[in-house]
Amino acid sequence: MTFVITYSCIGTKDASCVQVCPVDCIHPLPGAEDFSEARQLYINPAECIDCAACVPVCPVEAIYPDDEVPEQWRDYIDINAGYLE
Repeated sequence: MTFVITYSCIGTKDASCVQVCPVDCIHPLPGAEDFSEARQLYINPAECIDCAACVPVCPVEAIYPDDEVPEQWRDYIDINAGYLE
């Protein structure tokens, strides 16, 4: 299992999740060149260790385990995975 950032993050990019992630799997990082252009933040599924530290700090409740993403946002599983390709 990995975690997925969904629709509610679009335009928000609060980055509280970035600050608590122990493995830096959430991208782009605030201050990075591509941060301002990114629509939302993304979790790299290859790096995520399933710790769930990001879930309670997300102010817009945009982060879900991949097997619990609401049906209307299931495409965000591939969107997160594809961000770093």
